[in-house]
Amino acid sequence: MKFKQTQVLAVMLATGSLLLPSCKGNAEQGQRAQAPELAVMTVAEQDQVLNTGYPTSLEGENDVEIRPQVSGFLTKVNVEEGQAVKKGQVLFTIDQVQLQAAVEQAQAAVAVAQANVNTSQTNANNNKILLDKNIISASAYQTSVDALNAAKAQLQQAQAGLTSARKNLSYTTVTAPVAGVVGTIPFKEGTLVSPSTLLTILSNNGDMQANFSMNEKAILAITDGGTRTLRQAVDSFPEVELRLATGNIYPYKGKIVSISGVLDQATGSANVKAIFPNPDGMLHSGNTGEVLIPNIHNAAMTIPQKATYEVQDIKFCFVVGDSAKVHSTPITVAAENDGANYIVTSGLKPGDVVVTEGVGISVRDGMVISPKNVSDKQQPAAEAPAKK
Repeated sequence: MKFKQTQVLAVMLATGSLLLPSCKGNAEQGQRAQAPELAVMTVAEQDQVLNTGYPTSLEGENDVEIRPQVSGFLTKVNVEEGQAVKKGQVLFTIDQVQLQAAVEQAQAAVAVAQANVNTSQTNANNNKILLDKNIISASAYQTSVDALNAAKAQLQQAQAGLTSARKNLSYTTVTAPVAGVVGTIPFKEGTLVSPSTLLTILSNNGDMQANFSMNEKAILAITDGGTRTLRQAVDSFPEVELRLATGNIYPYKGKIVSISGVLDQATGSANVKAIFPNPDGMLHSGNTGEVLIPNIHNAAMTIPQKATYEVQDIKFCFVVGDSAKVHSTPITVAAENDGANYIVTSGLKPGDVVVTEGVGISVRDGMVISPKNVSDKQQPAAEAPAKK
């Protein structure tokens, strides 16, 4: 009886030894089957062009404030907001009644002064004849000449008054000094306006100015540490792009035309101006966006910003290792970035496979993944360790 029990126990142990490896193998297969499928990329060195963005506000190359030069009631608004106008086109009309009366009064004053000149001229001519005949004295003749000169001066004064009155009358018709687009019109017909009243702003939108700021570090970088002038730096700048408030890239490239030579003591930055063509009238004064300045980096390693996370000011990424297991790796990146990618300066080497999906959400250090979206050249690097 004892022999049979021992025999049964031996059989059970043998059976168990066969089942244990089988269960372990099934567990490993299940772990691999449950591994999340995540996108990865293989790090490589190549020339990269990253754009550095600078917030900007746009204005027309020639924004002109339209103000009346005389006071009066606004009798007619001849244009609408946003309307494109030509140089010399009538924008506003101001009440002309009083100024028209002033012109007529000045004309009457000129007529009176001219009559006085005619009378004085006749007297002076007659006195000259009498003087030649020794009928009157020289002083009497001189008095008539002085009266003539005074009458001529009064005529000139009256004529100047008429010119001024006519000029003031012309100011009641406010015209466009340049071609452009009409801005906001805050005042309506019937409003009392004066030379201090801003009627509208006329924006010449043929070309648009993008104004932005660069800090001292950026200025030193573009001047190679001060070894070349700002003018030389501006002349060597490549074309720049404009990212609109919608996130779209403006279809026409611009050019940086100036950098202020003095840094603002309050902000430590310099004012920079770029010009963008605006043939379609898409851009308007007051638009905002980002000026994108390209930076060329030779033999650089770049990874998407979404492939990184940060702990206490240190950036990390997940590198795929043996058996498709990921491990967290600290990296350092260059200060320049385009808002979507980082240039890695240390922590990675060409050929490393980096997780680009789920970082900071579902990826954990030491977890096993199933790499996806890997090119044919990258596939062996991601899967070969799993075959060992």
